[in-house]
Amino acid sequence: MMKKGKILTFLWIAAACFLFCGCGKKSGTILIGEAEDRSGETVSQEQQASGTEAASEESMDAAKSAEEEKEDTVIRVYVCGAVVNPGVVEISAGSRAEDALLAAGGFAEEAAREAVNLADWVSDGQKLYFPAEGEVFAADAGGASSGGEAASGLVNINTADAATLCTLPGVGESRAADIIAYREANGGFDSCEDIMKVSGIKNALYEKIRDKITVK
Repeated sequence: MMKKGKILTFLWIAAACFLFCGCGKKSGTILIGEAEDRSGETVSQEQQASGTEAASEESMDAAKSAEEEKEDTVIRVYVCGAVVNPGVVEISAGSRAEDALLAAGGFAEEAAREAVNLADWVSDGQKLYFPAEGEVFAADAGGASSGGEAASGLVNINTADAATLCTLPGVGESRAADIIAYREANGGFDSCEDIMKVSGIKNALYEKIRDKITVK
């Protein structure tokens, strides 16, 4: 009986230990599962970061390609007048009058070098005319001329800048400055004859330039 009682006591102790150690505890499988979940979250974050980086690289590549395409675009400009090699030249889009001039070989010896604004932009299909010294005619330069010349070749004394006015016979830098000062003070000229109201311009000089000027 004594032995049987000891056996029963041992079994009760074993059962109590099993219940105490097993109940209320998370199994190893559940812990492993949680570890796997955390690992999955890490992988997901890494994939998201990788996707963002790839999208950024694609955007940069697209911008670079657009810039390169713009640089590769070629326009054609007709350069004529007092240049070494007049004709149609090919230059990059976004170029200026100076680039077109260089493509045409630069100024000829007789060129009026200040008659055209070399910093002005040029466009595809434009005609760019560089006049010679003393030459009034500057056929439609497509906006790249320094201003004042109409398609007829007459100098508009209401809009011409100093360099253009200096292309008129007998008009130098000082007299051109007087013409500009007069029109700014009086709101321009109403007629070609009004230019004689400028100090230093008399009838003799007017007769030399009357067929070469206009007002608009």
